[in-house]
Amino acid sequence: MAGKENNFPPLPHFVPLKPCFYQDFADEIPIEHQVLVKRIYRLWMFYCATLGVNLIACLAWWIARRSGANFGLAFVWLLLFTPCSYVCWFRPAYKAFRADSSFNFMAFFFIFGAQFILTVIQAIGFSGWGACGWLAAIGFFQVNVGAAVIMLIPAIMFSISAVTMAIVIMKVHRIYRGAGGSFQKAQTEWSSGTWRNPPSREAQFNNFSGNSLPEYPTVPSYPASGGQWP
Repeated sequence: MAGKENNFPPLPHFVPLKPCFYQDFADEIPIEHQVLVKRIYRLWMFYCATLGVNLIACLAWWIARRSGANFGLAFVWLLLFTPCSYVCWFRPAYKAFRADSSFNFMAFFFIFGAQFILTVIQAIGFSGWGACGWLAAIGFFQVNVGAAVIMLIPAIMFSISAVTMAIVIMKVHRIYRGAGGSFQKAQTEWSSGTWRNPPSREAQFNNFSGNSLPEYPTVPSYPASGGQWP
């Protein structure tokens, strides 16, 4: 963003890296959508925390059964989906509400829908997927009760994430359709290239309102009162 310094992710000063994104809900998101966008952001943080808890549960799974494949996959999911989920579905949602961008709404629906399906699979807990879901946790009570109890925690968290994602999809879709969004608008943004960095609503308003009144080059000089008109 021009004139705005990136502030996310917040990194300590001693880290030789700089933030990659600018994020300010109060500054960029319309006030009527700030609560929803903040909830989507908290959902992203909760899902990342779920992946972290799942890694610990897969470690307990590994220790109890001597099988490290699920722990390895859980580690990959944590490293992969923590940044990718932010970039691939939270940022499109943020930019969609910031600029009323149909293309970013479409990107959010497509990627977030795929994330929802994956989260449901993780909540179910098929063996070999690197996720401690319900099937893996309940079936493990016959092997090790302590490890099974630990494995139940990410199963519950994955379920909460999946339910919350379904609610978010319905709410965002209702707002999008109510505002007149369509696939044709998304195609127009794609062809024009505005999807890359759509202007904020404030910038769109300023460009629209602009200097709509004519500017006079000079101010006419009238004679003093009581004089003769030419």
